[in-house]
Amino acid sequence: MFLPFWDPTMILLIPAIILAAYAQAKVQSTYAKFSEVPSASNRTGREIAQAILAANGISGVAVEPGQGVLSDHYDPIHKAVRLSPHNYAESSIAAISVAAHECGHVIQHAHGYVPLQMRTAIFPLANIGTNLAWLFIIAGFIFANKLALFGVGLLDIGIFLFSFGVLFQLITLPVEFDASRRALVQLNRLGLIAPDEQRSAKKVLDAAALTYVAAAAVAILELVRLLLIRERR
Repeated sequence: MFLPFWDPTMILLIPAIILAAYAQAKVQSTYAKFSEVPSASNRTGREIAQAILAANGISGVAVEPGQGVLSDHYDPIHKAVRLSPHNYAESSIAAISVAAHECGHVIQHAHGYVPLQMRTAIFPLANIGTNLAWLFIIAGFIFANKLALFGVGLLDIGIFLFSFGVLFQLITLPVEFDASRRALVQLNRLGLIAPDEQRSAKKVLDAAALTYVAAAAVAILELVRLLLIRERR
């Protein structure tokens, strides 16, 4: 992500990096804590997901076990909610909260939630753009001294491509916050969570949301840093 040499503008990234480290530690500690707390419903993440989908009249979406820790996601292409092994098979507060969150994305998809549609549309550009951006940026620095205009041109292309990744991170924020909101609504409305468990579920979802905030902050400040470097050329 970073250029292999020191630049004073890197100082801009320090707050975001600290926030990212805190967010990662927070989500891991919160998830670990509430993975040990059984839910009153005694339903597994799989059962919770299936109940939410059924209650919302959503069919044709599979609930499948995934791989790895916190690898949970909704795959809109293959129409599948994939839950990490623990969240799929266990009935902890963490498991049912995460399962409900992923179902929040399914409901977004079913209702044509615009930010989700925007994120899905921009994902290919963000994915390719982020991967190619640094090739152009590094090449721009290499050629900047001997072929100034050519080097700056490459740098501009790199910054333009990188901006798609930043836009993706920004659009992700309302998508994730809304999915968590929908998750809590569904858990409460369907009686899948006890009143005294609501606060714990919200803690799990809030901790996860913080990681997206941190990722967006890092991306924004990296873009600002690149623009400042560009202005010096």
